[in-house]
Amino acid sequence: MKVKKYIAPSMPEAMKMIRTELGSEAVILNSKIVQTQGFFGLFRKKNFEVIAAVDPEAPRKQMVQLKEKERKIPVNSKRIESQQPIVREPFTKYDAKETHSPAPDLLKEIQELKAAMKDLSSDISPYTGHLQKMNQLLIQQEIDPLIRKEIMSSLLEKWYLASENASFEEVQNWTKKYIISKISNVDYGGLTYQKKYINVVGPTGVGKTTTIAKIAADCMLKDKKKIAFITTDTFRIAAIEQLKTYAKILGAPVEVCYSFEDFKKAKEAYKEYDVVFIDTAGRNFRNEKYIDDLNQLIHFSNDMETLLVLSLTSKITDMNVIYEQFSKIKISKFIFTKVDETANYGAMVNLIVNSGIGVAYLTNGQNVPDDIVIASPSLIVNTILGVDES
Repeated sequence: MKVKKYIAPSMPEAMKMIRTELGSEAVILNSKIVQTQGFFGLFRKKNFEVIAAVDPEAPRKQMVQLKEKERKIPVNSKRIESQQPIVREPFTKYDAKETHSPAPDLLKEIQELKAAMKDLSSDISPYTGHLQKMNQLLIQQEIDPLIRKEIMSSLLEKWYLASENASFEEVQNWTKKYIISKISNVDYGGLTYQKKYINVVGPTGVGKTTTIAKIAADCMLKDKKKIAFITTDTFRIAAIEQLKTYAKILGAPVEVCYSFEDFKKAKEAYKEYDVVFIDTAGRNFRNEKYIDDLNQLIHFSNDMETLLVLSLTSKITDMNVIYEQFSKIKISKFIFTKVDETANYGAMVNLIVNSGIGVAYLTNGQNVPDDIVIASPSLIVNTILGVDES
């Protein structure tokens, strides 16, 4: 086994040096960030130190196996009958056209060896100690691989600057600060009352109606606003009755709209109200016609804020498709529901980063008006990392 250390200003350059000298079969044993000495301790530069290895005997061993296979090939029966001696010319004089191809078993063995070496190389992690633990946590939380690599690259530098002697709490704090910086460039928080109409959209089963009731109760009881409801969910009688029940408890009116004309009449009827909450139908999010129907039914004016409700119990692939469909409408913020029904929260970071849209609320139960909290970057990161808000 040949082992050698390489130092390069970047990881891609180090990999290029390794491939050039050791070949594509080389395996990365370890990598870390090092600081090179400058003049009188000044102008120090960050470099990557990579230790790689390769077995120089591997090609020779394969050749020996090939020769052993050739020796086991049966001699032609006609030569045995004539008792003619078999003359083998030196290997170097074989013509390429006459060379025997390796036996199928040998080819399979070589392919399996290459696959094993490739798997070994991919399984060797540059993260050790608490970094490895944090990397696994981010994987379990289903953080997007590209985002996770950015986070871990930042942690790796801090880890080596701390001489690989940081506690897990310190690594956790580094992670929190990095993710917060990554997701803080968008808007967070509940209603600002800059818009009169609060339109709540989303697929079926995510808890839109219950969420509307929670926000409306908070709006009326805490901020003393005069509220009203509009529902366009005429596909489910139970949904209308549920909203009417909440409205009755809050002492607020409800208008059921079947057409755009109904919607205009409801807006006129509620012109003296401070906030009007609009509950839309939960339909199959893969059906583009649903979005077209919404556009025909609701006039998305400048005086309207649209909140997209997503359940954290959904698959991240489905959540991405849901967002893509509803992005045809201008989405102001997300609401993430069912926080209490899952242990995976990385989808929140993925959607915030990839869409550039912030979060208004998180909900964690069915109780109205409780079980809803105003979202913030620190709350989201603490939820992902499993630490208390501080």
